[in-house]
Amino acid sequence: MNHYDLLRGLHILAIIAWMAGLLYLPRLFINHIANRDKPQVVEVLSGMERRLLRFIMNPAMIAAWLFGVGLIYSNVHDRFGWKFFYEPWFVVKMIGIVLITGYHHFLAVRFKKLQRGEDIGSEKFWRIANEIPAVIAIVMVIAVTSEMFTI
Repeated sequence: MNHYDLLRGLHILAIIAWMAGLLYLPRLFINHIANRDKPQVVEVLSGMERRLLRFIMNPAMIAAWLFGVGLIYSNVHDRFGWKFFYEPWFVVKMIGIVLITGYHHFLAVRFKKLQRGEDIGSEKFWRIANEIPAVIAIVMVIAVTSEMFTI
């Protein structure tokens, strides 16, 4: 196994962990909102939300970024040079990364508000918002794996 394959594998694993958190945290928010009148349930959900964000989502996001930068470096210096930067799939992926990272930070801010007892939206809002990372991921995977996004 060469270093590129190792980086790619670690990047994929980090993305899987990050996406799992991005899809699960809004579900915890829904349960938190639905049970806000039950202090014991809220306490358990708050702990789950905090641990998910702190011990899974944040490290996975950082790892995904670091391994992704490593892949870019490897592509530039060992494989293709700078030309892949102009490929439509790469542009779509970069836009997706910015959107997913922004969504991660949106969730982190909402978590802090929820911990302070502030309103973060309805269950319906979070059911809809929960689909955002999945849609972005679908677009990114299709862009990266499809020939229609290649010059």
